[in-house]
Amino acid sequence: MVRSEKTRQTIIEKTAAIFNKKGYTGTYMSDLTAATGLTKGSIYGNFKDKNEVALEAFRYNYQFQTRQLMGKLDQLDLASDKLLAFLDHYRKAYRPIFENGGCAILNTAVDADDGNEWLKKEVIQKIQDWSARLISIVTKGISRGELMDIDPEEYAYRTIALIEGSILLAKTLNKPDILMKNMDHLSAEIKEMTQK
Repeated sequence: MVRSEKTRQTIIEKTAAIFNKKGYTGTYMSDLTAATGLTKGSIYGNFKDKNEVALEAFRYNYQFQTRQLMGKLDQLDLASDKLLAFLDHYRKAYRPIFENGGCAILNTAVDADDGNEWLKKEVIQKIQDWSARLISIVTKGISRGELMDIDPEEYAYRTIALIEGSILLAKTLNKPDILMKNMDHLSAEIKEMTQK
């Protein structure tokens, strides 16, 4: 069967939320056929295997959750504004993220940690991309005299850990206020970093 980019994209879009909600091991071929209306043969005619569908679904979920944020960051100049934009994103976008099953990075990291090397490598790359972006923003802010001299890598990993942990608790306990309060905490930290 000849692969069709349009069909591949349709499969990815219709299965992305399923993989994000049910995980790789919890998503069955019957879930994919039900969501797409396609046969197993049609799906495998467009993807090598379930791993490839899951990988593309993760990439789609990641883009869904970060596309608007990345565009906004490119429009901002000050390091503090960029860092605050990260936090503002989670304040505003948490509902669609929760409706889509939660954070794609967190869900996929837990699901793939001990079982799917393809997905694990992709998640690691996305975490590294995220931390590299934060490190770059902080480093540039320090060099331009906008931010106090702190360890950019330590800041990046602490911020990511607090965001991911907050999403986990807020979604699991159905208490979005946990996320909001921790974003407030991180915002206050950024304000302290800008005071000289």
